[in-house]
Amino acid sequence: MSLHDHAHGQGDHGHHDGHGHDHAPRVSAGNERAVLLGLLLTGSFMVAEIVGGLLSGSLALIADAGHMLTDTVALFLAWLGFRLGRRPADARRSFGYSRLEVLAGLVNAISLFALVGWIFYEALQRFFQPEDVLAGPMLAVAVLGLAVNLVVFRILSGTDSDHVNIKGALLHVIGDLLGSVAAIAAALIIWFTGWMPIDPILSVLVSLLILRSAWSLLSRTFNILMEGTPDGFDPAAVQRELQDSIEGLAGAGHLHVWSLSSGQTMATLDIALSPGADPAAVTASVKKALQERHHIGHVTVEIDWSGGCAGCPAR
Repeated sequence: MSLHDHAHGQGDHGHHDGHGHDHAPRVSAGNERAVLLGLLLTGSFMVAEIVGGLLSGSLALIADAGHMLTDTVALFLAWLGFRLGRRPADARRSFGYSRLEVLAGLVNAISLFALVGWIFYEALQRFFQPEDVLAGPMLAVAVLGLAVNLVVFRILSGTDSDHVNIKGALLHVIGDLLGSVAAIAAALIIWFTGWMPIDPILSVLVSLLILRSAWSLLSRTFNILMEGTPDGFDPAAVQRELQDSIEGLAGAGHLHVWSLSSGQTMATLDIALSPGADPAAVTASVKKALQERHHIGHVTVEIDWSGGCAGCPAR
């Protein structure tokens, strides 16, 4: 992620901030096209799978379509993040529109919980009142679903998989590959044995994949909306690291780190300077360290001119 920063003074408080209003991660046009193609393929086949599930009577196919919905939304959020990242900020929204991606993710997570509840209910009903499933159409649709997922996985594998949204979409597609395999297995068992309960049983297993994805998405979006610290980030350890590694930095404290949206991490902190240290040089070093070591692209630094540093960890 490449963001443009520069230091500037503000009054006597020595406030230094990032430059401009362009806070979006850079993603190539090729990556965006690949994600859009994957989105169109996955979304189109999701509809076909729903129709196939209804016509064949297969709950496992409908459950797999539900998991493909998670793929479709993950790809849509990745594509939306790229598109919104190019939309300029304005006076009312100085950080742009990237958080719409997070709001969409929250709505998606809640809807997925509702979908899982419906599949569980239907599966329970079918255990007591089994319904006939047309194994042939079910098998054909499941095999096509597996092929589509393999194509989408191949497309996304050729992109920048280090990007958080693309990585998330890849994980969704891998999960859906398992869902397609489960639907194929159910169709084959019904074809050769006629044992209908396998359809609701495997639909529940696929629903557990959806539930796991939904919980992960809900936790992630809730943490972002609550401006929580990103997973794996230890503010106290980072403050000590800055103090020990940057020349002229006497202390660093009150470090707050949060995410604006996926892949857009921000931070504010107070610093104290050693006697004779150059404020601009120390501030630039702090920003560079946070960006290069922790991928924090937008940093606001407040210099404590009192000679101390409230909240700074002891050396």
